[in-house]
Amino acid sequence: MNRLWHTLAAILLATTLAACGADSPPGGDDAAVELRWYCCLGTGEQAEQVKAQQKVIERFNASQRRIKVKLEVVTYDSARDTLATQIASGNVPDLAGPVGVGGAAAFHGQWLDLAPLIKSSGFDLSPYAKGSADLYRIGSVQEGVPFAIYPSTLYYKADMFEEAGLAEPPHKYGEKYTWPDGRQSEWNYDTLRELALKLTVDKNGKDATQEGFDPGQIVQYGFEPARDDLRYQGAAFAAGSLDTGDGKTVKIPDAWADSWRFFYDGMWKDRFIMTGPVFQTEQFNGDGAAFFSGHVAMSVNFLWSTYGVAGAGDDWDLAAMPSYKGRTTSPTSADTFRILAGSKHPAEAFEFLSHLVGPASQELLSAYGAMPARTADQDAFFAKLAGQFPNKVDWQVAKDSVAFADNPHSESYTPKYNQTLTILGTYRSRWMTQGGLDMNAQLKAMREEIQDVWNRS
Repeated sequence: MNRLWHTLAAILLATTLAACGADSPPGGDDAAVELRWYCCLGTGEQAEQVKAQQKVIERFNASQRRIKVKLEVVTYDSARDTLATQIASGNVPDLAGPVGVGGAAAFHGQWLDLAPLIKSSGFDLSPYAKGSADLYRIGSVQEGVPFAIYPSTLYYKADMFEEAGLAEPPHKYGEKYTWPDGRQSEWNYDTLRELALKLTVDKNGKDATQEGFDPGQIVQYGFEPARDDLRYQGAAFAAGSLDTGDGKTVKIPDAWADSWRFFYDGMWKDRFIMTGPVFQTEQFNGDGAAFFSGHVAMSVNFLWSTYGVAGAGDDWDLAAMPSYKGRTTSPTSADTFRILAGSKHPAEAFEFLSHLVGPASQELLSAYGAMPARTADQDAFFAKLAGQFPNKVDWQVAKDSVAFADNPHSESYTPKYNQTLTILGTYRSRWMTQGGLDMNAQLKAMREEIQDVWNRS
């Protein structure tokens, strides 16, 4: 009886194992490396984006049996705190993204240097836009490889230039601006200021250069900078950093100081930039970007602002970024996927990351509405983007702008990163709402305030 029981038990066990093995990969699912993809320190949380990301994972998991990926979606508002908690507790995801330079800087020192993996795997960087790989190099660490880029350009309304009898700003970098009398000027911020004054108009049709102009009744502004981050605003003049390089000493770059004076004087003295209270009005806010209101002639902003630019009308176009002291900079937002330094499976994580920025990139870039860093994919991207607008737009300007990306990046890490951003935000709000300030004194006080924070242990 015992022999019969053991025989039956052996047959049952063999049948059970065979049934389980029929649906399992060689070695079983337990042998597969499990990776966690953390989202969303940047974009990626919208329902359609999550759906696209899940499809990418499903196809990747089905294509091989060595790696299994799981998506973790945490809303943007909670993503930083949640990831910080996971890192502190040792529950580290394998990779995160898409995330920009600023989002990554909040976790400085927590990202794996990909340079050895790029070299050992033979990852080819040549198909990407010139200079784009440098956007993801923070100090000596290659935190990412090119994926999504959003260069800055000058948006402008052609009808406002035509109405004022002015030629449109140049589209090609290096070209000069031609005035109605034939005079030519370097396309720089002095020329932009001169244009902006002529393109700022009150309710009686007087521009800001004419006698009788009423600054309290402006219906059209000449220029709008990107005002949401003072670092980005500074980088529109020239790349720089608040860190002198020793990780201890604060210095406000001269170009940033000039940019911030330009911003402040443009609001309170020259009046071709709207003040904070005006910016907040329904007439000029334009869904968070003043250019979208249709009442601004020129505006510097990232390529991703095409999401709402249709509000400006069907006469807008893109022009080259102005230069500053003979050099041109296009602050460039750059998103990619990064591997956490605490990942237990860095080689497998890099294999999946290579899939995201490679075979899966077009599907993901479409979901994110992002310009491909891979130059061969850009024409298709812009052809699709062009279909969203009735007007003809010179998208070549955006492509050309990548070569002028800010390096060091304006959002790169500095000591006491979050506290520094808070201080910059305080000064930004003050400048937008208070006229009559001594900007030299403001800049001195800002530097001292940030330095005081950096000095604290």
